[in-house]
Amino acid sequence: MEAIFLLTAVAVGGLLAVQASVNLQLTKAIGTPYGASTVQLAVAALLLLAVAGAAGQLGALADLSGVAPWKLLGGIASPVYITSAILLFPRLGALASVGLFVTGQVLASLALDFGGLLGVPHKPVTAGVVIGALAVLTGITAVIRGQGATGNATASSRSPVQAGWIALGLVAGAVLPIQGAVNAALRREVEQPFTVALVSFTVATATIAVVLLALLALKRTPKPQLRPLRGMPWWGWLGGAAAASYVTATFLLIPVIGAATTVALTVTGQQVASAAIDQFGLFRLPSRRLTPARLGGLAVLLIGSVLVQLS
Repeated sequence: MEAIFLLTAVAVGGLLAVQASVNLQLTKAIGTPYGASTVQLAVAALLLLAVAGAAGQLGALADLSGVAPWKLLGGIASPVYITSAILLFPRLGALASVGLFVTGQVLASLALDFGGLLGVPHKPVTAGVVIGALAVLTGITAVIRGQGATGNATASSRSPVQAGWIALGLVAGAVLPIQGAVNAALRREVEQPFTVALVSFTVATATIAVVLLALLALKRTPKPQLRPLRGMPWWGWLGGAAAASYVTATFLLIPVIGAATTVALTVTGQQVASAAIDQFGLFRLPSRRLTPARLGGLAVLLIGSVLVQLS
């Protein structure tokens, strides 16, 4: 039975890479990444509303009245991650983008652990953690450099602007463990996992909708188009389901197999799925050949992330 839980953790980690990939089709149809993020998060919120209702957990919403406001804001991380993925995947590729996300996740997790921040239990620095962190940095450096060597990188990724995209990827990854810590704090008070996930995605949808409206008012993004959605492939709608499944599954898996194991396995799923997407050009993304340098970087990054989480 435990093997099923472990495989599930790897699978839901892969959903993050799938989510970012299929959202590109949603962006092409709607015409703006901010509109696509709004639609995807709204779909996830509606799915979780249905699941929470079916599970009889909507009554837990009444418990939110006495909760500290910061514990309700974990969902702000979702639009940051989703919009960043939409912007980064066509520029850096799936493997490099997810590698940056994982690096950001690992570094932010270390900050939370060592600082005992946001209710996360304080953990001492160990040799395994230091070695793992260095391996993660070495791995993502090899992946980024290896991508440049393939000759398939876009002009954008070869320009000085690449440093900005790399920074965005690190930030987008870093917000995920912060979101997890905030949602975990909320769950300790509300207890019902589907209700916590529903709150998270409701806040996320409201946040990105406000950003979209502000950008539209400033004429900094195109007006969303809904008619082209009719011609979008069916799998273009899977982003919301993937996001909702990931959040819900991690809430359910952590009490069973532990937080460290859950993070390590979901990170593994992210990297394996992103490598497959790049290699085979899945979801209409450009194919980026997995050279020995990139595969070596992927392996080092993977080993490092596991060392950090399990040390």
